Amino acid sequence: MGFLAVLLALLLEQARPLAFDNPVHAGLRSWARTVRRNLDAGQSAHGWLAWLLAAGVPALVVMLVYHALWQFSVLLSFAWVVAVLYVTLGFRQFSHHFSEIRRSLDEGNDAQAREQLAQWLRVQPSSLPRAELLRQVIEHSVLAAHRHVFGVLVCFVVFWAVGLGPAGAVFYRMAEYLSRNWRARPDGTPSVALQNAAAQAWRWVDHVPARVTAMGFAIVGNFEEAVASWRGDAARFAPGSDGVVLAATSGALNVRLIAQPEGAGPLDDSDPAARPQPQLAHLGSVVGLVWRSVVLWMLLLALLTLARF
Repeated sequence: MGFLAVLLALLLEQARPLAFDNPVHAGLRSWARTVRRNLDAGQSAHGWLAWLLAAGVPALVVMLVYHALWQFSVLLSFAWVVAVLYVTLGFRQFSHHFSEIRRSLDEGNDAQAREQLAQWLRVQPSSLPRAELLRQVIEHSVLAAHRHVFGVLVCFVVFWAVGLGPAGAVFYRMAEYLSRNWRARPDGTPSVALQNAAAQAWRWVDHVPARVTAMGFAIVGNFEEAVASWRGDAARFAPGSDGVVLAATSGALNVRLIAQPEGAGPLDDSDPAARPQPQLAHLGSVVGLVWRSVVLWMLLLALLTLARF
């Protein structure tokens, strides 16, 4: 049932994507805001308690509803799993940004592409050179695919395997949301304790999913280069698990996703900074890499489902 639920959710999400301001996501954001306002007392214990409630309660509710529906009807529980995956899993929650930027770059309108990237990242537009603009588009697209699709899939499967229903998908997305939302703000909120709890929890939650994503990219891309880049240079791409995903992507596509040091002479071919600069064609390669990885993990999930039968 897990494979069919994932497949149906992906198809539904492609046919009718959720709006950003949909009531489910708005409700979860409101829940996280309520928890932060009421429990953020500045102490480490309070920070961890707030995080556990903000991330754990929605996942617990999803699990309890699943088991309650299972008592009445298998079809109702299946529909609930599909509904949960529909609001947590999918490309269309971010792919429109990628498509708009790619269209602008195809038309040679770099200024508009920079504005669209800034709108996606919710930052002020900047005058990035074309290669740097492409690099950032590739990085953020790959990380978005990991956080909205592959990471959700991994946690869903793990929680599903131990009888917790679709709770893993909600738990992963809430952990990711809190890691972004509970950061320092100009008004001095949230507290440092809450920031640290959300950041540390996200590192733990994303540790395995990020490596599964990296392995998928290696298998469907240039395996040898991806694994070598992942094992030897992940810390040079980005802190934590993001560096693992980006290093694997760089090796799998043979594209430079880190800047070459200023004043550096000729680099060894094995150095990731010596790879070719991002080109417009690499955006198509990213799409192909992601979809091949989706097919790979869907086939694996199908085989696991058949093995259970």
